[in-house]
This record gives sequence, C-alpha cells and structure tokens, in this order.
Amino acid sequence: MPRILGLDIGDKTIGIALSDEAQTLAFPGTTILRHEGKKRDMATLRQFIANNAVGAIVVGLPLMLDDSEGIQAQKVRDFVATLRNSVRIPIFFQDERLTTFEAEQMQIAAGVRPEDRKKTIDSIAASLILQTYLNEKNQSMGATAQ
Repeated sequence: MPRILGLDIGDKTIGIALSDEAQTLAFPGTTILRHEGKKRDMATLRQFIANNAVGAIVVGLPLMLDDSEGIQAQKVRDFVATLRNSVRIPIFFQDERLTTFEAEQMQIAAGVRPEDRKKTIDSIAASLILQTYLNEKNQSMGATAQ
C-alpha cells in the first residue's frame, strides 16, 4: 500500500508525518519552514511525496470548539486548494482540534526542554492528525468487513 502523508499547516511551518506501508501507524517526520508565496512549499511537498511513495494526504483542519471554521481553517483550505492543483493524489481533511496542545503535553511528559519543543511540535501534531485519520479509516474498514 502507498503511504499516507499527514500535514499540520501553520502560518510559519508545516509539520509532516508519514504512515507505515500498512497504513496503521503514523510517524512524526520533519517540519518545513514556510516561504513567501506557495511555490516553494508546493515544490518541497511534491518532492517529499515522490521520494516516499505517498498515495494520499491528510491535512489537519483547525476547527473551533463549536465546530465552526475560523480564519485559520480558511487559510488551510486556501493552501489545500493550491496543493490540489500541484499534486494528483487524494487529499482529505481531519479535525485537528487540540492536537498542538496534545503534542506539547506529550513533550512535557517526555521531559523535552521548552526550547527544544518548537523544533518537533508541528511534526508531532501532524502525526496525531494522521493517526486519528488512520484509526478512523481502519475502524470503519473493520466494521464493513464483519
């Protein structure tokens, strides 16, 4: 099976996670620093997709606690609209509420120093987004197989 790419898209960075080939586990990857405009971001993502045999993308959608979409969700949707024109694989949204908070709590529990948390928090958040998607996908596939 092709791998699935998880993205946590922020204003300054993009956290990346990648599934295993069985599409059951998500692993934090790297964090991409965003550039002015979107061309370089798209080129970086296309290269990553090609190098890692990615067959689909899951993007975290930052919904508000009341399920509404705010400014950040619209920024993510705009980025994904550009991404859809740049790659030819399916792109799905996954609710990402509180993933950055959860990622930070995981780092604190692991004893990661505050100055080191920024380096990995976005890729950890991306892995949480992707893992949630994988769990839901695999759970629904298991339910239909019964």
